[in-house]
Amino acid sequence: MELNEKSYRLTTEQLSISSNAIKSTLDLIFNQGCTIPFIARYRKDSTNGLDEIEIAKIKKHYEDNTDLLKRQQFIIDTLVKQDKLTPELKVSILSTVEVTTLEDLYAPFKIKRKTKAQKAKENGLAPLAELIKTTDKNIQKIRTEQEQTYINENIKDFDNAIQGAQDIITEEIVHNAIIKDLLRQDYWKQASLKSSKKKKAEEIKDFDKFKDYFEFEQKISTLRERKSSHRFSAIRRGITNKILKATIEFNKENAIKTIQANYIELKYLGCAQIIKDSIRKAYINYIHPGLELEIKSELKKKSDEFAIEVFSLNLKNLLLQPYLGQMPVMGIDPGIRTGCKIALIDKNGTFLNDSVIYPHQDSKINNAKEIICKLIDKYNIQHIAIGNGTYGRETLEFINKSISQVLNKKTAATLVNEDGASIYSASDIAREEFPDKDITVRGAISIARRFQDPLAELVKIDPKSIGVGQYQHDVNQSKLKKSLNEVIDNCVNFVGVDLNTASSYLLSHVSGISSSIASNIVQKRKENGGFTNRKELDSVNRFTAKIFEQSAGFLRIYNNDQPLDSTFIHPEKYSIIESWCNKQKVSIKELVKENKIIKQFKDDQDLSQELGSYTHLDITKALDAPRQDPRTIFESFQYREDISKISDLAEGQFYPGIITNITQFGAFVDIGIKENGLIHISQMSDKFVENAFSELKVGQTVNARLLKLDIDRKRISLSLKKS
Repeated sequence: MELNEKSYRLTTEQLSISSNAIKSTLDLIFNQGCTIPFIARYRKDSTNGLDEIEIAKIKKHYEDNTDLLKRQQFIIDTLVKQDKLTPELKVSILSTVEVTTLEDLYAPFKIKRKTKAQKAKENGLAPLAELIKTTDKNIQKIRTEQEQTYINENIKDFDNAIQGAQDIITEEIVHNAIIKDLLRQDYWKQASLKSSKKKKAEEIKDFDKFKDYFEFEQKISTLRERKSSHRFSAIRRGITNKILKATIEFNKENAIKTIQANYIELKYLGCAQIIKDSIRKAYINYIHPGLELEIKSELKKKSDEFAIEVFSLNLKNLLLQPYLGQMPVMGIDPGIRTGCKIALIDKNGTFLNDSVIYPHQDSKINNAKEIICKLIDKYNIQHIAIGNGTYGRETLEFINKSISQVLNKKTAATLVNEDGASIYSASDIAREEFPDKDITVRGAISIARRFQDPLAELVKIDPKSIGVGQYQHDVNQSKLKKSLNEVIDNCVNFVGVDLNTASSYLLSHVSGISSSIASNIVQKRKENGGFTNRKELDSVNRFTAKIFEQSAGFLRIYNNDQPLDSTFIHPEKYSIIESWCNKQKVSIKELVKENKIIKQFKDDQDLSQELGSYTHLDITKALDAPRQDPRTIFESFQYREDISKISDLAEGQFYPGIITNITQFGAFVDIGIKENGLIHISQMSDKFVENAFSELKVGQTVNARLLKLDIDRKRISLSLKKS
């Protein structure tokens, strides 16, 4: 496919990235069919080292520019058919790069129901409208001299004619693109959004949640900024819930003066008052409502973008949080009446066994201890993951006591965020994996697996159910889904997957692999008892050479005859590496294991030139890595043991916790009780913090001081400030 030269040029003008890197990136995406993760990792020498964010930005800008050019051409073609395209209008259309301005230019020509102005023109009133705009005669003089000229079967009298002429002038003002754009700029600089309480709002559930917006006003210029956009999201939700109403406020007289100054010079006109009335009518009835709708739409678009960005950043950090790795785990889904469901998985995440205990019923405590200790011994369990929902903290206390009382060995129990586990348990994916298991047992399996490898398990759950978003149900759902899928894809490919243990759901997020191809891989794995090298992927049904190119480097195979298969090194470079090893008279196994040979490989400038400097560096890093997984290893974390409920807290005390969610205004912290605390952005550091994400991330551990406690409203205000 040949790239659109104008779209490419516009993209280079809009981005601070070299034109060659942009052109190479676009060629790789649109002509060579490469995925963004593949380009970011294996085509750095072509893109000058662009990362996945920059590559995605290039793709989006190019596609948006192409859509804009298509819209320009559509408008031009439409106006040609209508015989209304002038050379000046064509120049204006082709030189416009703002969608709103383009639509302003097209607005007067859109095919729509007949307006009052159009009817007036059909009734012969256009000359009267033009006369009113140019003559120094007053309207009475025109009436005396020309009244009968404009009277016909559709125009009963001259007052009717004046009204029709006024309709024509009003519509002309409304569709004046220059005036509209000037006012748009003034609105974004000076206008405010004002929200207030609706009548009978008190009768609606959650009325109190919106009390901060019952008498609220803020400039729209700041509302569309990142730090304030969440306020518009809150107002929009209040409007949806019929609790709030909101209007755009702008100085009416200033707007009318702007229109007058840029429409007609009135001081020489005899019918100035008619034009003034038309201007006022055009502004009040059409221009202001149109700009209000446009601005609210733009504020929604911006607040959606920031909310999706917040969700994406949180999801990325959640997916890439520290992992336990290949160790057996016991997962526990706490419960009271139906008991605590237990699930055991081996080092590869394979389900082994399940059980149930009743540690919160006095008569069954000893039996619960016995079951726990037997399972720990039998399966050599060193790590227990407990869901942090209802009775999670009490279950943790019971497990810790049982281990210390009965067993001498060290087994660590940890609370694990269980958001979304119940969604997974009832999903088609869970039913397919464990058709004969109760949903609570599936939940326990999910808790164990997400502790062992968060990424591998969380990809199975709808991201909106994981609990790290902000107004995620209010934003554009298709854009949210697209963004979150991109985050998952990038994370999966950043980490890579074990070809012999990855689920089909995890494999389907690998570069170039669709869900059907992922299923084919799993099926072939079952038939052959696993893959022994990457070349065997060729035997997978419908696994083409292109799919191999895009995916192979992200699929790892351990403990086989080709050590490079366990690294991020792409098979397309194997022959060059093998040739180098032959020249040095060393084997691939020696290259992977011996630091001295790796250094020799790294320092070889001829090899760097052959591979490309970026590729050479990446291969060296892969050879030198003690482990290929770039995530950090899980470290044990303990909440304070002297608290179990909000009333146990005390102001001024420090509480260790884990960041569970970050918004534009602050970070929520799990400190080991039911209610999360909030670190407001103003309390994140002794220095000024503009962006919460620059200070904290989901999954990070903190030791926060309790600043203020409101037990009645169940609000816990925390601080990371030293003073």
